[in-house]
Amino acid sequence: MELRARSLWLLTEPLHAVTYFDEECRGLGKALGLKGFWMGYFASRTAPLGAVEPALATAALGVFAPGMIARALPAAWGIVSPAHVLDERARRAADALRRIHPDLDRTAAELASPLLAIVEDAPTVARPLFAANRALCDHADPVERLWQLSTAVREFRGDAHLAVLAAEGLDGCEALVLAAASGRVPRDTMRQDRGWSEEDWAAAADRLRSRGLVDEHGEATDHGMQERTRIEDETDRLAARLLRPLPRPETDRLLEGLEVVVRRILAADVLPFPNPIGLPHPTESENRG
Repeated sequence: MELRARSLWLLTEPLHAVTYFDEECRGLGKALGLKGFWMGYFASRTAPLGAVEPALATAALGVFAPGMIARALPAAWGIVSPAHVLDERARRAADALRRIHPDLDRTAAELASPLLAIVEDAPTVARPLFAANRALCDHADPVERLWQLSTAVREFRGDAHLAVLAAEGLDGCEALVLAAASGRVPRDTMRQDRGWSEEDWAAAADRLRSRGLVDEHGEATDHGMQERTRIEDETDRLAARLLRPLPRPETDRLLEGLEVVVRRILAADVLPFPNPIGLPHPTESENRG
């Protein structure tokens, strides 16, 4: 089941991720009067939780520097309400998916049905972003609903991933340093993308080095690579809870249907590879089993 859980991530994350990489979606913040992409990002990503303060947003997102979030929140809520952000992010995401896949309306409801089954059955305890996004899966527009369900699925996995990092004794900066050292995310841009200073990054690398996870050159050691694999495997195990309500044939039909959409997204070159969200290309070795 863990292999199928990983496949579910590989085939829902691209649907969700148009909100970060499609040009119209990236313009959400500016359109709402916010200052730059990142203020729009933090407002959009945390809006399901309400008008959150920086401390809660930092804890829920896990890997962003607190100062980066504090520059965006709560200032964003003085400009736009969370409800307005949510309406706009769903509309723009659906518009992006329709531009990529003009026939998506014909299959959106079919894909949404099994996704809704797994989202409604999934537990919410200790999964704040999933719980907040699950409550939003009632869009009348079929493509908006498909996007929101995909978003809830990815946030379930994201909450699980942060729980694994915490259990492994890694803070947000350490997790990113190890991910970059192991080649999972772009090494040259990851620090700036998540708002950490050079001093923060170096200190995190020193802590990882003391644990034998990276070497003196900042490369992941064998132990570090094993740790990264363990983190992904445990995340897959926890995320597999999503698939419990679906019989295997129905799971396979869902994955096959999602794959058709993802092929369109990949063909449109909307998503960069490598990327800061750590999404591997689905045609690489991490394809579905």
